[in-house]
Amino acid sequence: MNWQILISGISIGFISSFHCVGMCGPIAISLPVYYLPNHQKFFGILLYNFGRITVYSILGLLFGALGSLIFIQGFEKWFSIIMGIIVLLTVIQFYFIKRYWRISFLNKFNLYLQQFIGTYIKKKQLYGMFLIGVANGLLPCGMVYFAIAAALATGSIGGSITLMVFFGIGTLPLMALLSNFGFVISISLRNKMKQIVPYFMAIMAILLILRGMDLGIPYLSPSFSHSSNAASCNH
Repeated sequence: MNWQILISGISIGFISSFHCVGMCGPIAISLPVYYLPNHQKFFGILLYNFGRITVYSILGLLFGALGSLIFIQGFEKWFSIIMGIIVLLTVIQFYFIKRYWRISFLNKFNLYLQQFIGTYIKKKQLYGMFLIGVANGLLPCGMVYFAIAAALATGSIGGSITLMVFFGIGTLPLMALLSNFGFVISISLRNKMKQIVPYFMAIMAILLILRGMDLGIPYLSPSFSHSSNAASCNH
């Protein structure tokens, strides 16, 4: 197992979870589990989060296939640099310039998912927790897109799936606590942690750029001399 990918996934997920509390917190709190016995309540919360992580793993599979193709073709250096630049520009655009892109298709898809989630929250069925989690995982989210960018840069299907699964696991503790106990973290602390998010994303973007520069620095900017073979062997 590539521990660097695993740690990256968990780190991105944990930092992202403070963003998730603000964006997806109302869904986690609204889960219809409070009428259930404790063991079923726990299982329902687990099902909800398993639904989210299932979506993340599928996204890892799809984008990992794309990333491995790019790496096999020998474009891994430029791809890593371009992905890093895109993430960095997006961070500047969203968090510092405060300009947001409006995409009508995503807005309509977002509305459909919210209605789907609302329907299954009202049904109060245990199996519905998984479907709510799946829909939640598909909601347009900048942090998920950022995780996908990092997954693409792994250059292999296995690495991409691993990163996305552990991204989901990284969000699990805070989201599970939120579903079980409500807002257990003060608003001031959540706001402080959310302020860290853009700087964390900017650092990760810079690391992607450095990675593509092929400076021969272990872990930070490793050599890509054998990357094509590595990519083809990691499926």
